[in-house]
Amino acid sequence: MLEIACESPDQPDVIALIEASDAYAAALYPSEGNFGTDVAGLCQPDITFLVARWAGVVAGCGAIKWFEDGTGELKRIFVPEAGRGKGIGRSLMERLVSMAVERRLHRLYLETGPLNREAVAMYRRFGFVECGPFADYPDNPYSLFMTKVL
Repeated sequence: MLEIACESPDQPDVIALIEASDAYAAALYPSEGNFGTDVAGLCQPDITFLVARWAGVVAGCGAIKWFEDGTGELKRIFVPEAGRGKGIGRSLMERLVSMAVERRLHRLYLETGPLNREAVAMYRRFGFVECGPFADYPDNPYSLFMTKVL
C-alpha cells in the first residue's frame, strides 16, 4: 500500500504537500525560523527527492542534499496529519538513511525546529543527536541541529 520512490518535487500534488509543510512550519515558528528549501531548490542535481504514496496518493516526502565532503543533509521530511501513525515517516527515514549508507556517506545532518516534537523523537530513534549549526545555517532559537555518524 505504501510506495516510496525518487520523484520530481515540481508535480502539482507534491507542491501541495510542500505548501502544507510550509504552513505547518509557519504555524510554529516566525519567518526567520523557517529554512525550508523551495521547489526549485529541491530540483537541483545535488538533491535526491523521495515521495511516499499511500494507495497512489501523496502521503509524505523527504530528501537528501549530497555534500562533496562525504556528508549529507536530510531535508523536507514531512508527513501531513492525515498520514501520521502509519509508519510513513519511519519508512522515509529508513530509505533516506539507507541511501546515505549506500553512497558511503560518513555523516548525516538535519535542521528541524524544537517544537516539532514527534519529528525530533523519530530522529532520536534513528540515532541522531544534537549538534551545532552546520552548512550556512545561523545559530538561532528556532532551530535544532542534529547529526548521525554512519
